[in-house]
Amino acid sequence: MPLASASVGEIISERSGIVNIGLEGMMLAGALGSMMGAYYLDDPWLGLLCGMAAGAIVAAIHAFVVITLAADQVVSGAALNIAMLGLTNFIYRAVYGIEERPIVAHFEPVAVPVLSKIPVLGPVFFNQIPLVYLTYGLVIAAAIFIGRTRWGLEVQAVGEHPRAADSVGIGVSRVRYLTVIACGLLAGMAGTFFSLGQLHTFIEGMTGGRGFIVLAVVIVANWSPTRAALAALMFGAAEAVGLRIQALNVGIPYQLALAFPYLLTLAVYIGLAGRSRMPRALGMAYVKD
Repeated sequence: MPLASASVGEIISERSGIVNIGLEGMMLAGALGSMMGAYYLDDPWLGLLCGMAAGAIVAAIHAFVVITLAADQVVSGAALNIAMLGLTNFIYRAVYGIEERPIVAHFEPVAVPVLSKIPVLGPVFFNQIPLVYLTYGLVIAAAIFIGRTRWGLEVQAVGEHPRAADSVGIGVSRVRYLTVIACGLLAGMAGTFFSLGQLHTFIEGMTGGRGFIVLAVVIVANWSPTRAALAALMFGAAEAVGLRIQALNVGIPYQLALAFPYLLTLAVYIGLAGRSRMPRALGMAYVKD
């Protein structure tokens, strides 16, 4: 589910015209921030807030560079990824050293009464950590926000034709700043999945390139939050299959098993190439006259 929350954030950002290649860095910042928050505050929920704040700070830097300075969005995002990979490693080692990894307060699975008893699907969807249930609600809320609210329509207008949006009184820079920071918040939440939901600590590069997978998920989903959730579920299932193949020791090289979900995502992306329609102003800086 970390892919789903990060995908929703990326969709909101891209709908306003801002490409956020820096998702990987924001997720790493969120993973470290939530781990440190849970370590010092001894509460996973406070850790989640710290992780989301860390992701938002990195996103704010990206927003300033690409909106205020009108710099290239891809270059800014790539630079942030490289910077955060090194910075998170440096901060972790400076604070905790390299001898032992602390296990911090983390989220435990919570079974939903009745629903968790459904054969096969019950344990998969309704016996999860609270962050998963938050993501369910997040996907629904994002779909309503984008398609059914005035603010969502403003976001779409800015992403389609910023000059026209500006001419009718919509603050293009304001909308873009808010959407990019919202993306950072959700990317930080996605990072928290890894540190407080899975490993209960921080490991260098623990997001494993999933920020880049999110970019493909958004395109496959045609910038729809609900479709993005389904695409993220597909990737998660493929990842589980890859791990299962390794456990069964069926003679398939483990490198191929690890690559399986990424290869599947690439295949789906190629199959749907040309069928998706991105926002017209995606990746384009807007400078007000």
